[in-house]
Amino acid sequence: MANILRSSNPALGQNVFLDSASGAVRSGDGAMTINGTVNKTAFLLVLVLVGAMYSWSQFSAGDPGAVQGLAMIGAIGGFILAMITIFKQQWAMYTAPAYAVLEGLFIGAISAFFNARYQGIVMQAAGLTFGVMGAMLLAYRSGLIRATEKFRLGVFAATGGVALFYLASMVMGFFGHSFSVISASTPMGIGLSAVVVIIAALNLILDFDTIERGAAAGAPKYMEWYGAFGLVVTLVWLYLEILRLLSKLSSRN
Repeated sequence: MANILRSSNPALGQNVFLDSASGAVRSGDGAMTINGTVNKTAFLLVLVLVGAMYSWSQFSAGDPGAVQGLAMIGAIGGFILAMITIFKQQWAMYTAPAYAVLEGLFIGAISAFFNARYQGIVMQAAGLTFGVMGAMLLAYRSGLIRATEKFRLGVFAATGGVALFYLASMVMGFFGHSFSVISASTPMGIGLSAVVVIIAALNLILDFDTIERGAAAGAPKYMEWYGAFGLVVTLVWLYLEILRLLSKLSSRN
């Protein structure tokens, strides 16, 4: 079971890379490299930014209906493409860029709404997101945080718990009830958001390690796109959680 739980990010389970590695070089396309994954991650983040800027511009133009529509298209379309990418890794070089643009539409719309209420919060959230990513990468490369089996299992369990909690809140919302602590700016609500941010950040450690292991195992070249996609999934989640936490803190001032 431990081998299956290589990463709590469903897109980056280590078995995904190892399963694909067996026939990597036979295809003649070469093998996955860390540098290639880094370059593709940067490209996908640029596409996220492009999509976000478009949604933001529609909000600035004073068309809330269009922004809400873009948010829905981005959220639903991004989810569908994410599922396709997870089950069809070979398509990642096509689906991952499309996912990045759609996810950009979604977070651009969400960010615009938050920034209208709390001026400057988006730049703070973006800066903190990349700051956390840099800190996690440094901690991983220096060996300060090691992706041991116990660490993996702990992060997996915590991430699953958060997912189930959010899912339960969503289901209850359909019946007119929800866990108010998710959006509340009370000490408990702020504490919950801080814990979720930490869990999302720790997922980056697992993502780095899984990608490194995939490259060492000789996974096929298309897995660079898949690895980049998985990192973007985690970074988007981390950004949104930081944005939520900052909004709670700002509402108390």
